[in-house]
Amino acid sequence: MTDPDHLDPEDAKLVTLARSARARARSAAGAAVRDTDGRTYVAASVELPSLRLSALQVAVAMAVSSGALGLEAAVITGDGADDAGAAAVHDLAPAAPIHHVRT
Repeated sequence: MTDPDHLDPEDAKLVTLARSARARARSAAGAAVRDTDGRTYVAASVELPSLRLSALQVAVAMAVSSGALGLEAAVITGDGADDAGAAAVHDLAPAAPIHHVRT
């Protein structure tokens, strides 16, 4: 887990955005990613009978569908690991940090 008080200001903004997505959707998790152009993408997890995606998977998919070619950083809020979301981040940016923030 990452302590949000020790992040650089740009990554701390991602924490705020991920928390707001989680709260707005009343979801188990929220995520935010920043692409190499500085654009951010924010998402909550999707849990439908026919579709289940982690918040991080949705945020990465939004970035890719908007034309992002790489990511600088990612944040996920909530409990639990997100191996599929982390894999999606690393598909675009193997060295990008993924900050896990509990709340």
